[in-house]
Amino acid sequence: MRILFIISTIFFASCAGTKNNDQISLRDKFNAGMENLEEKKYLQAQSDFKNVIIRGMGTDLGDDAQYYLGEAYFKNEEYLLAIAEYEKLTRKMGFSPFVEDARFKICEAYSIESPKYYHDQEYTRKALERYQEFLDDFPNSTLLDSVLISIGSLREKLAKKAFETGVLYLKMEEYDSAKLSFQVVIDEFYDTPYLAEAQKEMIITLAKNREIENAISFLTINETSLSRNGFYNETVEFIDDMKLKLQKEQE
Repeated sequence: MRILFIISTIFFASCAGTKNNDQISLRDKFNAGMENLEEKKYLQAQSDFKNVIIRGMGTDLGDDAQYYLGEAYFKNEEYLLAIAEYEKLTRKMGFSPFVEDARFKICEAYSIESPKYYHDQEYTRKALERYQEFLDDFPNSTLLDSVLISIGSLREKLAKKAFETGVLYLKMEEYDSAKLSFQVVIDEFYDTPYLAEAQKEMIITLAKNREIENAISFLTINETSLSRNGFYNETVEFIDDMKLKLQKEQE
């Protein structure tokens, strides 16, 4: 019986010691992840933080590791994977002190993934949607200026895509489609540099489509904007030329 008692004591002491070592190891693993992140060893950092997340589920250390796993992907330019990890933090760990920054990084990741204007703009629109949600939820954020600059840049990209699409349709003499594209710029992206150009091209499109009265009406309504941007005289001359051309066709 004495031998059994000694063995049992050793066993339980060993278990207790193992548990304590696990806790220390968890902190060491997290610190290793932070060191690897600092040293730009992003793949190793990802492995370290994943280990901490699994073993430290439900702990502050595990929650912090979730954020830094997103950081390790972000810094390694794996932006969609970073988004997925930041999303886990914001969904499951809403009280984490890293939520605001994670939300911002999601916006930034989508913004970085946003391609040149002539490609599909799915990520551009997602970035804009997330930035707007960020503004709604964190109106007093210290990141406000950066968010507004990014929103302006992304909106300008969408405006350029709509404008260049209209120009292409105009060259193809697809006037109805051109009008729709220019109207998108006028209605949705009125705060971008493409507004006045879209107004000018709309007048040209209307005139080329033999809608002279509509062109004149549109010119009158937007005279101030066109004059301010140096397009007014050009559009007046174009309408006059089209009127003469149509008159000659009728003679």
